[in-house]
Parts: sequence; C-alpha cells; structure tokens
Amino acid sequence: MAHPATVRTANKGTDARRHHDPAVRGFASDNYAGVHPEILEAVALANGGHQVAYGEDEYTEHLQKVFRSHFGPYAQAYPVFNGTGANVTALQALTDRWGAVVCAESAHINVDEGGAPERMAGLKLLTVPTPDGKLTPELIDRQAWGWEDEHRAMPQVVSITQNTELGTVYTADEIRAICEHAHGMGMKVHLDGARISNAAASLDVPMRTFTNTVGVDVLSYGGTKNGMMFGEAVVVLDPDAVRHMKHIRKMSMQLASKMRFVSVQLEALLAKDLWLRNARHANAMAQRLAAGVRETDGVEILYPVQANAVFARLPHEVSRRLQKRYRFYFWDETAGDVRWMCGFDTQEEDVDGFLQALKEELARQH
Repeated sequence: MAHPATVRTANKGTDARRHHDPAVRGFASDNYAGVHPEILEAVALANGGHQVAYGEDEYTEHLQKVFRSHFGPYAQAYPVFNGTGANVTALQALTDRWGAVVCAESAHINVDEGGAPERMAGLKLLTVPTPDGKLTPELIDRQAWGWEDEHRAMPQVVSITQNTELGTVYTADEIRAICEHAHGMGMKVHLDGARISNAAASLDVPMRTFTNTVGVDVLSYGGTKNGMMFGEAVVVLDPDAVRHMKHIRKMSMQLASKMRFVSVQLEALLAKDLWLRNARHANAMAQRLAAGVRETDGVEILYPVQANAVFARLPHEVSRRLQKRYRFYFWDETAGDVRWMCGFDTQEEDVDGFLQALKEELARQH
C-alpha cells in the first residue's frame, strides 16, 4: 500500500497529491482538524453554474433564515474569511474613531491577533486581568471610565469570549449581568464566539440563550474550529447597534467574491445539528482527557474543563519529550503550563494513546 504522502488524485489533469498522514492527530489546536465530510459535501453541492458574486447569491440569502432560527428574527449574518477578520470588522462597526474596547487580558483580540484590532480598526484595547478568563461588571469598571476625558480613549464596547481562551464558559446570567452593566453605561457588547458551539454544548442550551436573549449586540460566529474549511460570520443581533456593516466588511478586506462557498458551509453546520454534534464530541474528548490526567501523578489541571480544552502544568522536560510524540503548545513555558485541545475528529484512541505517552514520559522523569 502506498504511503499516504505519495497518494495522488485520480484526476489526471492535475498533479495534486497528499503530503501528510491522515491518521496522525494531535492536541495542539482544533484548527488542525480537517473538514467535516458533510461540509465537504455541501461545498461540492454549491459548485457548478454561476451565482451572483459578493453575497448576492441564493446561498447567502438563505443563510439569513438559518441564522435567525438560532439568534432571533432581527439577526443579520455577514460571512467573512476568518476569526480575526470577524472580530476586527465587528469591533470597527461598534466603535468611533476615538473609541476603546474593554476586554480580558487573555482575550484573543489582545493576545493572538497581531495587534489587528488596534492597527487595522484604529481602536484602543483596555485590558483587565482575570483569574479565569471571564469578565464581570466589577472587572469591567476597572477600565470603564473617563468618557469625557479627551486624554483617554473612550470606552465604548465590552468584548467577551464564549468560551474563553482559558476554556471556561460564561453562564447566561453572567453574560446578562455584563450586558445590563455595559448598556447602563452607554456601551455595547461584542461576543467573540470562535468556540460558541462548544459553549452551548457545555451549557446544554441554545446559542440564543446567552447571546441575543441576554443583550449581546454583535457576535463573531466561529465555524472553522468546529468542522468548516474556512469562514466565520459577523452576526448583528441588534440592528440599532451598528451602521453600514456591508461597507465596513468590504473596507476590512473581508468581502468574499465567491461567498456562496462560505455561506453553504455555515448552512451545513447550522441548518440541522452538525454544529452541536461536533461540539459535543470535542467536549466529550476533553472530558475523557481530563479524567485520565486527574488519575496521573505529576500533572495539575489549571482551570475547570468546561469545553474542549485542557490546561495543565507538568515538568518542562516531560512536555518537551511529549511534544515529539504529539503536537501541542505551551501556554506559559516558564511556568510549565500547556494547552491540550480536542477537535470534532479527536478519537477515543487518540486520547488514550496520548495519556499512555504522558505516563511513560512522566515515568522517565522519575
């Protein structure tokens, strides 16, 4: 049998070939996963013939009904290329040129987007340290002040992440309290939902329960981490919260010409329950991993495992050796903190094999 790297396409008109072993999976990121087969089928279904470009196609039109079934009758979805693009576009639409965004210090918009919100959207991030990645009204107040002070960027938006970058999940009541507090100060609320499906699966509630129902104004909806090939969406939940979103999306370089191929992926994910099936499975694999880690001496789990991430602390040299067998990232290398992510395609045998390798490397250390 040919090695996976040598397998070529059956189409003799190209020289495309497989360059990786599809049996190899790790715990570095849910972005490492491939595309769910049902998503691939949907992309093929949307192919062929001509459709109007730049979002005037039938797939993007139908997608609005799909999003409204999840987020209420006023929701308007604007497909974009990626998560950073979704966040930058959403925050730009919510702020004035002199505006600022209050967020957790660990927020993706602060740590992992290369300064894009500040550089591309021209806004200021006002960060707050948090013990678990979650903001509260009290923590927001540390930065929500000075609206009349021309020497300070004006706080106009609170941005939260569901689930957070530390794998923790806000309850609906916690987000309601944030929205009521922010709105009471004249601020709007943005939710970075890169892993919103995992949060809904963890809470066992519809996504509307902790978004439009409790007062979130704009949502960045994430699909890539949950089985899509590419693409996310900015979802305006309160039409009075933003103006000219179409123009801002274009100016932010997030307007896809062949948008039907983003929209049909979102439709395949959301029209029935694929989004939930994928998220539940990823979460279950993280719980299986956490259960095994708790039975292993020499490893400490750092935060509650509430979605598809496990954060742990173990000896640095053990992590280094383990990384040669499975891909994963340090979260804080100095402290020895690591992050293990599970995806929709993580299998029980992947988790069990990783746990066995972890035990072997710990035994070598001792």
